[in-house]
Amino acid sequence: MDRQQKSLRLGAAVILCAVVLRLAAGGFFQPVADFLTQPNVLSLLLFLETGRIVRFPQSSGETPVFALESPEPDFSAAISPEKPVFSAGDAENVTLKTTTGLQPDLAALLTRPLDWELTGDAPTVLILHTHATESYTRVSGEDYRESAAFRTLDERYNMVSVGDRLQTLLEAGGIPVLHDRTLHDYPSYNGSYSHARKSMEEYLAQYPSIRLVLDIHRDASGDNQNQLRTSATVNGVPAAQIMLVVGSSASGLTHPDWEENLALALKLHVELERTAPGICRYVNLRAQRFNQDESPGALLVEVGAAGNTHAEAITAVEVLAQSILSLAHGAEIE
Repeated sequence: MDRQQKSLRLGAAVILCAVVLRLAAGGFFQPVADFLTQPNVLSLLLFLETGRIVRFPQSSGETPVFALESPEPDFSAAISPEKPVFSAGDAENVTLKTTTGLQPDLAALLTRPLDWELTGDAPTVLILHTHATESYTRVSGEDYRESAAFRTLDERYNMVSVGDRLQTLLEAGGIPVLHDRTLHDYPSYNGSYSHARKSMEEYLAQYPSIRLVLDIHRDASGDNQNQLRTSATVNGVPAAQIMLVVGSSASGLTHPDWEENLALALKLHVELERTAPGICRYVNLRAQRFNQDESPGALLVEVGAAGNTHAEAITAVEVLAQSILSLAHGAEIE
């Protein structure tokens, strides 16, 4: 924030305080209290103090004085029994980027049945992080230490925290989740995928009920001063964008189910865009396998990039959770 913006905010705060003191001096304590607890005034006070824009739920009830944060997304209700419907025409709304030389039929893959059930007692979703120490652009108030540029061991701000948020929301919607919090890229970045592969195999062997494996990352492009920042808006709140990355057999390594992974990615991409238009970048089909040959329900998910903030990433992963919940009972095809 530049000096002029700070000065304007300070001036507005002084004027607001003067009005409040004048009211109090006249004996209007209750009106003052009522005034200060109005949602719009609370939002203004918090903005003047921190520069943050805060949303409040619209209701006829009173807003408590301590309600200074945005409301939690409510995923506590049972998952809707209505299955999302996909058609060949949905392929027109998907951008596929690839350098593999492969030419998959997106319309055919989108209309391939998704026969799964993610609810139940046994774990059905595995979340892990091949590059767990990846982090975002630090902002005021984030006091963690970086282990390297845009990396940290602090689980409040690295990819583990993003996985934690996703786990919480999926479980609130009735989906049992396993979250592997292992730092597969520390102390050595080399061998991260080999380490993650071993963890994935152990979980899949112990829990054959797992149907969806999500390797949560964040993207990076540029140097330390000019990092990629993706941009979306969710209900008026800034968010990072999401990119689904799908491995293939183009590298020559065995990967017989890569089209199953791609079919899932396409449906999830479409559902994400239905939930929050603009939340997705594109579907990225790559030659590498990214350990996705271990499961026909495995995806690599890039939640934003190093230029995004942690808060923007959390907003994006909330949309991801909502979209997965929509697909939890499979999908219907037109």
